[in-house]
Formats: sequence, C-alpha cells, structure tokens
Amino acid sequence: MDHAPEPDLDPMPHLVRHVAGLAYDDLPPSAVAAAKTFTLDTLGVGIAGANGTGVDALRALAQTWGEGREASVWGSGIRLPAATAAFVNGYQVHSLEYDCVHERAVLHPMAAVLGAMMAAAERRVARDEPPIDGRTFLAALAGGVDFATFLGFAARGPLRFFRPSTAGGFGAAAGVARMLGHDEATIASALGIQYSQTSGTMQPHVEGSPCLALQVGLAGRAGLVSADLAAAGFKGPSDILTGRHGYFRLIERDVFDVAAEIGRIGREFQVEELAHKPFPSGRLTHGTVDALMQFTSRLGIGADDIAELRCLVPPVVFRQVGRPDIPAPDPNYAKLCIPFVGATYLRHGRVDVGEFLGEAMLTDPKTHEIAARIRVEEDGNPDQNAMTPQRFVLTLTDGSRHELTLDHVYGHPRSPLSAADNVDKFMRNWGTVPGLPAGNAERVVELVESLETVADVTAIGRLMVPASAA
Repeated sequence: MDHAPEPDLDPMPHLVRHVAGLAYDDLPPSAVAAAKTFTLDTLGVGIAGANGTGVDALRALAQTWGEGREASVWGSGIRLPAATAAFVNGYQVHSLEYDCVHERAVLHPMAAVLGAMMAAAERRVARDEPPIDGRTFLAALAGGVDFATFLGFAARGPLRFFRPSTAGGFGAAAGVARMLGHDEATIASALGIQYSQTSGTMQPHVEGSPCLALQVGLAGRAGLVSADLAAAGFKGPSDILTGRHGYFRLIERDVFDVAAEIGRIGREFQVEELAHKPFPSGRLTHGTVDALMQFTSRLGIGADDIAELRCLVPPVVFRQVGRPDIPAPDPNYAKLCIPFVGATYLRHGRVDVGEFLGEAMLTDPKTHEIAARIRVEEDGNPDQNAMTPQRFVLTLTDGSRHELTLDHVYGHPRSPLSAADNVDKFMRNWGTVPGLPAGNAERVVELVESLETVADVTAIGRLMVPASAA
C-alpha cells in the first residue's frame, strides 16, 4: 500500500539490532546449509564470470587504480586493494546472469555481499590482523542477506531501480560491518553512509548493457567503503529507510509496507529463500526453459514439432524479459530475452555459458527462427513483484495443444537443485577458466561444505587462482 508509516514503524532499529547481534548459534541448521550452498554457488559463478563481457579490460583498468595486494580477483593471479577487488569480483559474479536470486525480493543479494565480505576478510590477513573464521563469516553473511532482501520484499511497487545494486549495497555494508565486529552504532552509520552511495538503475537492463553487472560491483565496493568510513568515525544519517527522503520514499516510489514484513527479520532467515539459477540467463527467463524441459521430455518432441509457445507471465516477468528477439543481440540482451533463451534450449538441448559466447551462437539463424515461434504475454497478476505462477500453452505442428502451469520454477527452494547438482554447477563453472587446478576446485568444495570449522576463510580465496599464479 502507498502510505506514510508512523515513526514507531521505522525498521532500522530492529534491522540493526538483528545484524549486530546475530551469532552463528542463532542460525538453524537449514540456514547454515543454505548459506554454504549459495556461497559455493556464488564463488563458482564468480569464477565463470571471467568469461563475462569486458572482464579482461576491467581487470587491466582496475590495476591502474592504486597499489595494494590486499585481496584476490577470483580466477586470476591479480591482487588489488580490497575495495577494488570487491568491485571486480562483484562484476564477475553478475556478468553472466548466473547468480542466485531471492524471488520475493526480486534481488540477487550474494554478488555484492559475498564479494565485499571476501575482500574485507582477505585484507585482514594481508595486514597481519586476526583472520575471520567460518562461524563469524556465516553469521555476517546471513545478516547481510536479511537486510538486503528486506528492502526488496517490503516494497510493493514495480522496479524503478536495480535492487541487486541498491539493496545489495546495504547487504554488503551490513555483512562487512558485522563480520568485522562493529557495534550497533557503527553498523547503523555504515548503513547510513551506504545510503549516500546508493545507485543503480534499470536502464542497463532494458538495453542489455554490461553496466548492469558494473552496478553490482560498484555496490559491493561501496558497501566495504561504507563500513570502513563508519569504523573511522564518520556518522551516517539514521532515518534512511522511512524518513522524508529515505530509501523507500525515493527508490521504491513511496510504495511499501514495513509493518507487514518486519516480523520476518529474526524469525526467518532469508538465505533459505534464495533460488538457484540453473541457467546463465535472467532468472525470469527460467520458467520458459523449465516448461520446455517438461514438455519435450513428456511429449518426446523437438523444436521442429513446435508451431507456437505462448508464455503467459506476471507483469515483472513481462517487463524485464518479455523483450522481442533481435537478429544480432549482445550477450547481455540475449540472456534477458525469453524468446532467445527458450529457442537456445530447443536448439542445443541445454542453456549453459557457452550458448551465449561468440557471434555464431548469438546470430544463429535457426535459433532466431525458433524464437519467432515463442510469444510472451502479460497475465494481469496484480502483484508487481510476483515471478509466478507462469502458464504455458504449447501448440504442435500436428494441431495438438498442451498446457502447463508453474507455481515454482526449477531452482526455487520448493523446486531446488540437489546438493550434487549444486556441486556439478560449481565444477562446470570452474572448468570454464583454463589453468585452474581441478584439485583446487575439490578443495574449495570441501572447505565450503565444512565452513563452520574453518579457522580462516581466506583459505578459499587462495585456491581460486591459476596454477601459474599460486
């Protein structure tokens, strides 16, 4: 609803207390398991992100922005100042559209949060300060995800800004500040300072610009810097969410409901609500791939048997990925186009990193011929943030008609990847970067799976480099 909350509905005190006080022992086993699952998933996606648009140029440029071997760039031998490493790694994580998502919040929280936290942890070790152990890391990660996702699921209007960067930056600031042991006042200041750095629009999404992932990297860097500024004594504004010019007023169009959602914080852990992305494309395209997988398996059909596929989807899906197919899309546009992504599955029998690399893949005439048979229509769902249900109507060349409704798309917590599939996705992502030792991948899996026993989380980052740079 569009309303002006009373002062006692300011969620900041509750959110800050939650982040500052959250300890590993407060997390149920299910939240710990989910945090480890999506840590591994995000690390793998960040490795594969070395194949993202302009990564080589970005890495080269980042090395000119100041000296300091504080933190590693995943999948390379490059070490940078921590804030710069957080920026590059955040970009890599989101550059392939392969990172996990909180569907109710319409938000990818882990790219900014994990990138910033790993960089800050590495910086401590580089400065000969006590390392961050796995239990501290997991509690801080859960708190950062809770803060970021609250900003998404308490909103009630359509997306205006890009939440993985706007809300994600708050999650990064919260996660870093909690991980470094800051008190409530310092965490609150870090979040206030972060609001002054908040940015990220939906225009790059509309155009398929790589600036979409750059915004995520910038949010991770900003979150780390915000925590540093607060620790140095800078005081941020306090009424940053529901104040006169607060986040919900400006970023979320003054359409939100704090009272209905604040009770979730501390009672539920939002890391358990993260959804995998089984395919390296916009999450909102995945329903179409899921439906096509089910149709082709059940009916024993292929692309040439399909006359038309109608995809009836909620407004947010239609707005963000119901875009028309074009003959020569950039990779970022193609990943956010339902007709192209659906046609890619029908053409190749899979949707993986390689299907969006190279001009031959992106301009393949057969793929575009199939895409012309896939129609996307808005279904009139009144919830501006709902990703489901999605309904699909398939008409075959023999005239037969088949329907399917998805209440949860493959990868959602209620239709999840198995633990083995999560590891398989990580290993496939690892294998996209030449020179990374396979044995190191296995060791990363072992460390993440037992993260609560790890004395120094930077042991993970030290494995994520080519053999030549070890």
